[in-house]
Amino acid sequence: MEYASGGELFERICNAGRFSEDEARFFFQQLISGVSYCHAMQVCHRDLKLENTLLDGSPAPRLKICDFGYSKSSVLHSQPKSTVGTPAYIAPEVLLRHEYDGK
Repeated sequence: MEYASGGELFERICNAGRFSEDEARFFFQQLISGVSYCHAMQVCHRDLKLENTLLDGSPAPRLKICDFGYSKSSVLHSQPKSTVGTPAYIAPEVLLRHEYDGK
């Protein structure tokens, strides 16, 4: 993985205290684009959180999704049904042990 000198998006928010609407939109659009790409490749991340989003060091930082340790490919495997991820971020259907499609 290439070096992301901008650190985590989580750290940036903590240091800033809050984002303007424009800044939040800038990062959110990149995040949605990354998630959309993962889904197009039939990959479910399963632990998406601010700590797993890195920024490059450019003046208008590009967001990079990282830590695919819990990810699952729907091409290679059956539908995910195991409970994985960071407890505070886990979706209700995962906690209830229902089968889910990763989207």
